[in-house]
Amino acid sequence: MSAQFLGIVAGTLNGESVQKGRSLFADRLGQEVASPLLTLVDDPTDPAATSATATDGEGLATRRNVLLDGGRLERFVHNSQTARRAGTVSTGSAVRGYSSTPGVGVRAVSVLGGDRTPAQLVSEIGDGVLVQGVSGLHSGVNPVSGDFSTGAEGLRIRGGELAEPIREFTIASTLQKMLTDLVAIGDDVQWLPMRAAGVTLVIGELTVSGV
Repeated sequence: MSAQFLGIVAGTLNGESVQKGRSLFADRLGQEVASPLLTLVDDPTDPAATSATATDGEGLATRRNVLLDGGRLERFVHNSQTARRAGTVSTGSAVRGYSSTPGVGVRAVSVLGGDRTPAQLVSEIGDGVLVQGVSGLHSGVNPVSGDFSTGAEGLRIRGGELAEPIREFTIASTLQKMLTDLVAIGDDVQWLPMRAAGVTLVIGELTVSGV
């Protein structure tokens, strides 16, 4: 679930979406938008990433782009066209299909991991819910307001230990609140067969219903 969440957050930092008024972070460049624990990176040059590539959809060299640095919004990703409109340079983030003109997108999103294992984080939580999967997250997120509500499944956490499974419950919040309510990051960053890496995230507050 964390890989999907991080991919959606990174997607809102797309220069094309920003210029078309479809990003909740359009006017937040240089501001604190997340917990200081969070550094979010798009690095298609990382050979460990399943989507690693040396060039983008325009043939330019890809590079490591730090999107959020200690919670601060550092940059949007651009192709050549959106970069010209913004008065900056391409970040090597052009993406395209076989028959389409280049758009803008992230390719290999990850966070800097923490220093505690998932088991240690669970023990520190005490009581809560471990979300292991979500359904329809992409369609359930409003990229302008940040609001989302989606079905989920996972395990209950009782007394710092994993307990019984919970199925068909709902989680709801906003992307902004989830980013600022991040209280811990695990040491288990792992690349998945998608454009983002998964990792254990501890969110302080989240609306959970149906459990």
